[in-house]
Amino acid sequence: MSASQLSGAAAPKAASAISFFERYLTVWVALCIVAGVALGQWLPGAFKAIAAMEVAQVNLPVGLLIWVMIIPMLLKIDFSALGQVKAHARGIGVTLFINWAVKPFSMALLGWLFVRHAFAAWLPADQLDSYVAGLILLAAAPCTAMVFVWSQLCKGDPYFTLSQVALNDAIMVVAFAPIVALLLGLSSITVPWDTLLTSVGLYIIVPVVLSQLWRKALLAKGTAYFQAVASRLGPFSISALLLTLVLLFAFQGQAILDQPLVIALLAVPILIQVVFNSGLAYLLNRRLGVQHCVAGPSALIGASNFFELAVATAISLFGFQSGAALATVVGVLIEVPVMLAVVAIVNRSQAWYEKGAPA
Repeated sequence: MSASQLSGAAAPKAASAISFFERYLTVWVALCIVAGVALGQWLPGAFKAIAAMEVAQVNLPVGLLIWVMIIPMLLKIDFSALGQVKAHARGIGVTLFINWAVKPFSMALLGWLFVRHAFAAWLPADQLDSYVAGLILLAAAPCTAMVFVWSQLCKGDPYFTLSQVALNDAIMVVAFAPIVALLLGLSSITVPWDTLLTSVGLYIIVPVVLSQLWRKALLAKGTAYFQAVASRLGPFSISALLLTLVLLFAFQGQAILDQPLVIALLAVPILIQVVFNSGLAYLLNRRLGVQHCVAGPSALIGASNFFELAVATAISLFGFQSGAALATVVGVLIEVPVMLAVVAIVNRSQAWYEKGAPA
């Protein structure tokens, strides 16, 4: 695939960088909270029937929705872009350090600090471990789709973004389960290895294989055809996410009605994590003399999460009604406004960044 094809497939024009659905994702998530809680109270029998549709601890309706959610996002990833890694070695090194050596561990620390100590008195005691687990799942996998949007909004280098995301996806196939298991173990949470490995297979390996086969078939018909199909799939992906959230909040409804403060409290460690990791990545890139067009997306990739995978894995490991599932959903709720704020800071600080970074 040529460089022009890579650019066209991975980086649509900035004018259409963020769709209507994506721009107002926080609004849709808030509406899903209301709809899910209301439906769960009005139709408890229907949602119990949906929850019972399981095979090997995998809920079939949610599994289908997760595939519809994830596969269109993975369709954008071109693993041949891994050949670009050497051209951006310093920026990619910084992002890998943040994504795999800092973010999961810092989130585990923040979860322990806030959930088990600072906020413990205001949270359900029987869900504390589950909330921590959800935060760990949220931080253990870097984002694969929305980062293309953030990169375009901060005028990031599309080849860096594509190669970084492709590399992260390749690492995630082998590193997600061990990191999650390690941090859950350190947090004294029992690791259901069979369910965890099943989740990795169902929500990472199989979607990656299917998306790459589909991508190859679409590109055989031309880049323009590929882009047209990929753009039409975007609303399906977001819609599947929103339907999944309705199901989640239908089961979480009573807990939310009993303690509405839970969502705000869980948002605190997530917000701190985004600020810390994006800031650290940005400053490390500046220190190493990395170009701003690489440092911007590096900071954004370092801070954002693959919340679709986190939601799916939390449901598989702990169930619809778990605190882990709720914690991952809070990540969805705040993703767009927080990342847009980071984009604004990156853009406004460009002159400062370039003044201090060596040529």
